[in-house]
Amino acid sequence: MLNTIAHTDFDTYIASFRARLSSLFNEEYDYNALSLERGLPTDFWNEIMHMNPLSVAIPEIHGGRGALVKECLGVLSAASFESLSLSLIFGINIALFLEPFAKYGQPNVQGSVFTNFLERQAMGGLMITEPAYGSDALNMQTAYEPTANGYRIQGQKHWQGLTGAADYWLVTARRKNGNGDLSRDIDFFLTDNGVEDQRIHVRERYNNLGLYAIPYGINDLDIQVPDDHKLAVESTGIKLMLDTLHRSRLQFPGMGMGFIKRLLDETLEHCKNRRVSGLRLHELDAVKFQLSRLQAAFTLCSGMCYYSAAVSSIDRDLSGHGIDANSVKAFVTDLMQEAAQTSLQLSGAKGYRLDHIAGRSVIDSRPFQIFEGSNEMLYTQIAESIAKVMKRKKETKLLQYLQTDLLTATAAPVFATTLGQVILSDILKQRELIIIGKMIARVVCFQFVISLGETGFNPQLIEITRQHIHMDLSTFVGQLHSNHCADPILEYQENADWMHSL
Repeated sequence: MLNTIAHTDFDTYIASFRARLSSLFNEEYDYNALSLERGLPTDFWNEIMHMNPLSVAIPEIHGGRGALVKECLGVLSAASFESLSLSLIFGINIALFLEPFAKYGQPNVQGSVFTNFLERQAMGGLMITEPAYGSDALNMQTAYEPTANGYRIQGQKHWQGLTGAADYWLVTARRKNGNGDLSRDIDFFLTDNGVEDQRIHVRERYNNLGLYAIPYGINDLDIQVPDDHKLAVESTGIKLMLDTLHRSRLQFPGMGMGFIKRLLDETLEHCKNRRVSGLRLHELDAVKFQLSRLQAAFTLCSGMCYYSAAVSSIDRDLSGHGIDANSVKAFVTDLMQEAAQTSLQLSGAKGYRLDHIAGRSVIDSRPFQIFEGSNEMLYTQIAESIAKVMKRKKETKLLQYLQTDLLTATAAPVFATTLGQVILSDILKQRELIIIGKMIARVVCFQFVISLGETGFNPQLIEITRQHIHMDLSTFVGQLHSNHCADPILEYQENADWMHSL
């Protein structure tokens, strides 16, 4: 079976995988009921894994399909069409364990690990986040010290997807120096929960708001790992981390693709059949606007997938791809949440059910805007990076710069009238940086759509998308020009009771 899957033409394989998932989720099991339970039933999970979807992220030399990005995105998309939770489980395994392990793992331990994935349905994840250091990864306190046979790692991690369920982890830690201080750099270690000395203790499982199929929690680490479980660093561990996170962020559209398409298809079908005051919903102008935004989201996500498949393979160093990776992750997750909200709104009262596709989607897609870097942080980083280069070049006009950047040179002229109104000052507030970051991300991602269009992709969808990007950019320009400077009043209660005004 494994050999057959590894050598099956991908179009044949993915068609079979989609059909099997559709049967499992819509005919053989009541997934509406399952989606309200924590975890997935063992027999249901075994049926999914019988198709060996994670083989797409395992090198051919180890019996996998070759870790081709197109195939990884295809599996993520097929899964998210049925369940965003399932797709995220695959995404964690693929982008946060299998791909970095294939690239940086020691050759003498790779074989047994990949074999367990292919033959025993093993799973793996990545431990970076700590309770007191969420996005501040460089100040993590998990520490390691060399021992006679390897390394001792001590610390605490939380909000790792697959907490208590993964067989393997890539754990990040900082070296403890002789004086007790921790080094600035970060190292990665493979742990095997099947070995007593490497077993990670789950202190608590969180009652997460959504994504019920995925366990999250807090983990205590006091483990011993052998020398060859330390990942091979090409230069610095920080660069390894950036390479891994940027690759993961660039592959978020795989999870977004099936999810957005499902919402688009379901919502279109509903609007074709639902009548209000004698008209079908899709005949109402306001609904046409909402449906066209869903189609723009579908098109943008398609462009991102096209770009990611071309640039994010494991044989490339993505540590310097901050602008494109952050643009893709932040924008596609915003699109996912907006698509879910739109679908819920158009579904009416029945959409406001936890077991309805729209209601479930609103809850499950929301954390995507937070984990792996909150979107506000990523938009800020995008704007800061561009502003830094512009300042060095003594350029203040955003349009002028974007017309020279490879990521935006084709798309920027399309929105010249709007972008030409943006002049960057020497001092920008963070709220302004976020707006500018959102603008840049949209131009970057529309350029991916333009490239996709050159392959023959539906030109009507591209035009719909252009109009919506133009509208968004115009809105952002208005926000920038509003000179908004309102700050909160921390002790706001004084003279703030309306009843005393009568």
